Amino acid sequence: MSTEIDREEDKISPEEQAIGSRQAFARLIPLIKPYKAGLIYSLILLIIAIGLSLYWPVLMKQAVDVDIKNGDLNGLIITVAIIALSQGLTLFLQYIQRIKLEIIGQNIMVELKRRLFDHILSLDISYFDKNPVGRIMARVESDTESLRQLFTNTVVLLLGDLILAVGVFAIMFYYSWQLTLVLATVIPIVLALMFIYERLTTKPFLLLRKRMAEVTATLTEFLHGMSIIQIFHRGDYACNRLNEVNRLKFKTDIIVHVGSGFFFNIIFFLQYVMVSVVLIFGIKWSSSGTISIGTMSMFIILIWRAFEPIYRVSEQMANIQKAISGAKRIFALLANNEKLPEPVHPVEWKTLKDGIVFDDVSFSYHSNGDYALRNASFEIPVGKRVALAGVTGGGKTTVISLLLRFYDPQKGRITVDGIDIRDISKEELRRRFALVLQDIFLFPGNIRTNIALESNGIAMPQIVSAAQTVEADQFIGRLPGGYETEVSEKGANFSRGERQLLSFARALVVNPDVLILDEATSSVDPDTERTIQASLKKLMNGRTSLIIAHRLSTILDVDQILVIKRGEIIERGTHTELILQNGYYSKLFHLQFKNRNGVINNVE
Repeated sequence: MSTEIDREEDKISPEEQAIGSRQAFARLIPLIKPYKAGLIYSLILLIIAIGLSLYWPVLMKQAVDVDIKNGDLNGLIITVAIIALSQGLTLFLQYIQRIKLEIIGQNIMVELKRRLFDHILSLDISYFDKNPVGRIMARVESDTESLRQLFTNTVVLLLGDLILAVGVFAIMFYYSWQLTLVLATVIPIVLALMFIYERLTTKPFLLLRKRMAEVTATLTEFLHGMSIIQIFHRGDYACNRLNEVNRLKFKTDIIVHVGSGFFFNIIFFLQYVMVSVVLIFGIKWSSSGTISIGTMSMFIILIWRAFEPIYRVSEQMANIQKAISGAKRIFALLANNEKLPEPVHPVEWKTLKDGIVFDDVSFSYHSNGDYALRNASFEIPVGKRVALAGVTGGGKTTVISLLLRFYDPQKGRITVDGIDIRDISKEELRRRFALVLQDIFLFPGNIRTNIALESNGIAMPQIVSAAQTVEADQFIGRLPGGYETEVSEKGANFSRGERQLLSFARALVVNPDVLILDEATSSVDPDTERTIQASLKKLMNGRTSLIIAHRLSTILDVDQILVIKRGEIIERGTHTELILQNGYYSKLFHLQFKNRNGVINNVE
């Protein structure tokens, strides 16, 4: 198991591999451009703060070579006071700059998350079939957070560190170019170490981000399915799986941090080497009067200041690598075009006038040719009710997915009023349909917003009218808050029947041309089913309807029943006609009445 997970986790998608570090940064520039003025303002503050911070080592030289040497106590006090004032002003400017950068970083992240979510909404259902919720959440939250740290802690700071390094060596060169040239021999070693560190840690950091996302994804999936885990006593499995992904993250974490620790220790050692060089050459040259003791003191302070950028760059290297990895993953998601093409010149389709036709349609979810729907041809006339019957896995839900254009068939075509649905924009097409699923999803908010789905075009009278039509107003009226009653997570504060009635009201309030019911009553008790059936009749009255049903008793009075088996339509007709044929449907119907739970499991 461990080896399989290792191999799975070590895979980096082709999209991520195709995006280099420079490309990732280049794609971030458009996000930064609107805040160019704020970044320049922050940079100016930073330059002033750096100038003040570099002034006090020079003042230290003044204190040693002049005040202390001449025994000038008053001069020493003034020098120390100026040092304290400059340091206090430096900290204040850095504080203002940090707040400004944080505001800019947060604004950039808000925009990036908006773009990400807009893109995610545009992706086809096939993308979500292959990517768990936790992994997508990690990209939207964790990866964007790593970029926020890049903008607020890294970009301007790195520019400031560059300015600091240049300022330090400029001051050193001004006071002693000989000693500065001796110290400069260490710089190529430091730069080479930083280059090697960046090269060696890029892939581990990218892998670490993937494994962090895997931990988030695993935890999210288990939390969503907590009731199933507890009911089926799968707690040990969940713990073992989470421990496994955590162990893999830990292994990568160790590699990254051991490498970082080794790098920091070498840099720390080089710092002491440079201080030793100053002492050795300084003592020798001070005796000849080439440099003073104060200059030596200033050089030692400036060496510590010079290594601050190196330490910060080294520390920020982790943030940079995380940000690059996060940016690659984000832009790989934004580059993902798993969406069905929109027509170049979409045909206008305002309302259903004639009907829907499936013309020799075949579809497979996989490339191996294992068809979920094969050579399906049927018609749904306007105003008629057509039902799909058959065992689970027969292809009923596939019909709905194709009709709503979540997928495109590999063969054949689907038309509405003679127009190929691929020639209609997806938004325009889906606006004419309302879908009621077996698994009802209620969003955070109240009953009113769940019925209208926050649509500005739906007024309160329409919401109330829809609820009254499907008889949902009866239980809503008993609630203390009425339509403003808050909905708990997944609608847990309502019964299944109440949630179903709310989904009916949601479908009716948009006044759809076509109503699609996907096993809407397959998991409710008989009493609730009777209430729901009464609401369904009102909902379907005079409306073109496509119904998927496990309980055949719910489709006895529809205009036509299509019987699907292993992706093929094998029988069609009214309930009476199919019973008289004494075929597959008849077997299903008689078996269901023998089966007390009323659900078809398997029939051959």
